[in-house]
Amino acid sequence: MKKPEDILKEWMQAVNNGDVEALIALYNADAVLIPTFSNRLLSKPESIRDYFEKLCGREELSIALHEKTLITHFVSNTVHAMHGIYCWRFAIDGELLSFEARFSYVIDLGRPRPILHHHSSQIPRML
Repeated sequence: MKKPEDILKEWMQAVNNGDVEALIALYNADAVLIPTFSNRLLSKPESIRDYFEKLCGREELSIALHEKTLITHFVSNTVHAMHGIYCWRFAIDGELLSFEARFSYVIDLGRPRPILHHHSSQIPRML
């Protein structure tokens, strides 16, 4: 059986490859995505697809995990929660920019489309 970290690696690889179909295949039909670069809560497969189609269209898109921040919690038989920090990168007007973001996932490894919930938000500036 896969580990929750395997799902995160698959998700990151799909982002780095700009593979919208692979991303969509990871989200359960009733998944909720609270995305990094949107002020909307996405709870329909078509809205999640639209978000990733726009995001994957960004030039030089990539994402990297800050490995030491990853925390995984066992919830029940096949359900896990993961939390951590990753860094988005993409070009805007020819300039490569970085966006640090914190994330949380609820993943059910017993389902073929394991992501049930995904929240990602840019890290705010400190006071």
